[in-house]
Amino acid sequence: MSGRLAEETYASADARLSEVDARVAARYPGEPAGRQPVHTVYVPAHRFSADLVTRWGEQAGRVFADHGERLGLPGEIAERVRRKLGVEPIEDLRIDFEDGYGAPGDEAEDAAALACAKALSGSSAPLPPFTGIRFKSFERLTRRRGIRTLDVFLDGLGGELPPGFVVTLPKVTAVEQVAVAAEVLARLEDAYALPVGALRFEVQIETSQSIVGTDGALAAARIIRAAGGRCAGLHFGTYDYTAGLGIAAAYQSMEHPAADFAKAVMQVAAAGTGVRLSDGSTNRLPVGDDLQAAWREHLRLVRRSLERGFYQGWDLHPHQLPTRFAATYAFFRDGVDSAAKRIRDYAEQTESGVLDEPATAQALAVFLLRGLDCGALDEDELPLDRPRLHAYARRQTV
Repeated sequence: MSGRLAEETYASADARLSEVDARVAARYPGEPAGRQPVHTVYVPAHRFSADLVTRWGEQAGRVFADHGERLGLPGEIAERVRRKLGVEPIEDLRIDFEDGYGAPGDEAEDAAALACAKALSGSSAPLPPFTGIRFKSFERLTRRRGIRTLDVFLDGLGGELPPGFVVTLPKVTAVEQVAVAAEVLARLEDAYALPVGALRFEVQIETSQSIVGTDGALAAARIIRAAGGRCAGLHFGTYDYTAGLGIAAAYQSMEHPAADFAKAVMQVAAAGTGVRLSDGSTNRLPVGDDLQAAWREHLRLVRRSLERGFYQGWDLHPHQLPTRFAATYAFFRDGVDSAAKRIRDYAEQTESGVLDEPATAQALAVFLLRGLDCGALDEDELPLDRPRLHAYARRQTV
């Protein structure tokens, strides 16, 4: 049988949905290419220097050597953590000109922005794969200062961006602020002869207005659209967000139900858009007598984030680096055997006890590639070569 519908019906459906097809393809390009860092380290601008990465790595390495054994990590994971701290202790560095820096005055901030840019661009010490700055928000009282800091910092870079450069827009209280930030970045590209689209930004989700707007609509989705393709990520701000909801300081936490709600909205808004997510931070620092207890809490919170699909978080102190990598490595190593078998069975169409769909094959491929990127897994543990895994990660026909 050839069916009873005429070609006109097929053509009509295509014609009526062609605009929708184009809109969906543009708004939902899928998993972006390239590596996502497992964390962002925030350092106040007045504490930044060219050797910061080396200093943080050495401090983290010492505390892990002295006290890491009490964490009871498997030998293989402990060795991977030691190696990581010596080679790449920070994956993403954000020089902070916002809350961590304060408001010392225009002259002082101009000087700091210029000095930090020159230290970053002229550094002979190793730099992380990703770097950037967090400037002040685009609310009325700080907008001009935020724009000025961006301008001075780019001037200090001499018009040449470090690899993986991204900036952070904090405290969004209106979607229009995101649109204006995107316009400012476009003007800066023109002023410094940068390629179009070279300047991208992450939006910090740390106000109630960045989750639900005054009109009742989900603001997180509108924020992504307003960025005009420049939004690289949505980063949750634990303490500003929970404080803004009136939650008492003792109960402000990455795992508060209000925080989980906000992050669930972020996930739905960003799914399929190519915009990546980051969980927030814990302000309990592993120092002094609280070292071991704070380490164990950090291990638990990082693992919790990973299990909920947040593969990135914030770290605020060198002593948080060992547990960031330990929790991340344990997560991927716990799942590698199962993920490798399932994607191999899927690729080879082997009959097994699990029937995976193409979407799950994509998730398996992304899982393995993430583990490889951060140092949790090795190339020889991959069940397929990188090109095939990347193809599955983009849901292409293999």
